[in-house]
Amino acid sequence: MIAAVFAMQGFGIVAAAIVAIIVLACFRSAIDNDQLMFDYTWRIIMGLGAVPGLVALYFRLTIPETPRYTLDVEKNVHRAAYDVQNTIGFTAKDVDESSTPLYQNTQQSKSNKPTWSEFYNHFKHWKNFKVLMGTSITWFALDVAFYGVNLNSSIILTAIGFAGQGSPYHAVMKNAAGNIILNLLGTLPGYWVTVFTIDRIGRRTIQFIGFTMLLILFCILGFGYNKILDHSVAAFVVLITLAQFFQNFGPNTTTFIIPSEAFPTRFRSTCHGISAASGKVGAVISQLGFYQLKDKGGKNQFIGHLLQIFALFMLIGLIFTFFVPETRGKSLEELNDEYEHEHNH
Repeated sequence: MIAAVFAMQGFGIVAAAIVAIIVLACFRSAIDNDQLMFDYTWRIIMGLGAVPGLVALYFRLTIPETPRYTLDVEKNVHRAAYDVQNTIGFTAKDVDESSTPLYQNTQQSKSNKPTWSEFYNHFKHWKNFKVLMGTSITWFALDVAFYGVNLNSSIILTAIGFAGQGSPYHAVMKNAAGNIILNLLGTLPGYWVTVFTIDRIGRRTIQFIGFTMLLILFCILGFGYNKILDHSVAAFVVLITLAQFFQNFGPNTTTFIIPSEAFPTRFRSTCHGISAASGKVGAVISQLGFYQLKDKGGKNQFIGHLLQIFALFMLIGLIFTFFVPETRGKSLEELNDEYEHEHNH
């Protein structure tokens, strides 16, 4: 379910390009008369981006808290039962209040929000800390390359004949159409192959496959960059498309899913946030740091070396995948039974 939710990002990427095409088409004659009309299309496209955000905000404000959190942290059995009832049709009447020790023990309990000292006491143990380190560093390593591959988008669009050429209107329109093609070839299929296989072959296995294939692909692209472009542009496009596929049928999806399952309820959101923030650090390094290097020695002359650097980060991600657990087929309680045992004692 989480993979399917995450995979909707692929549809969002394609939808963004479609919206751009529609808005551009509406302004075609205006743009042909005055290029400054691009300013209006840009503002409208950005403004339309707020619409799904508002829809999401409504659902975020009305969706219930997870029953596990309500029960384990807030100690509110009534609320947990009510939320379950509304979500899956389970009724609160199915709980025999008079004979359920859990209900009796927690009915009058005060909220027991986690503290930073609890967080420290849990993660000072290596077996717990290595999981957080694994989820954080793998997400960091992935995002360096995930956002860095965008450095090649103009080269890829040129290769498939969708680079900005002709009038300003046609140049931007072709660019938007080219982005749809690229995402339909690699990004979107990668997301949905993960959705249909993640509960069959496992999260960790998919992450291993993804990092391994990306390591191989970035090595080929990095060390053979100029030769590949000189001899076969089609081969270059295929290799980049495969890289985009294995990013999404691989660590781009699993680095999001594993932290949502691998930590105790009390710390799960915090740990997921730490892992995600680590990924954004990688994104910033890639966009601000590596983007400045791509033209070192001439226009796009350093991209081959950047791809070699990305290969190194894929190796780091592969190594730290050994630190994360396989969470397939296990309930959240099973995954954290040792912690709960320690907590209760």
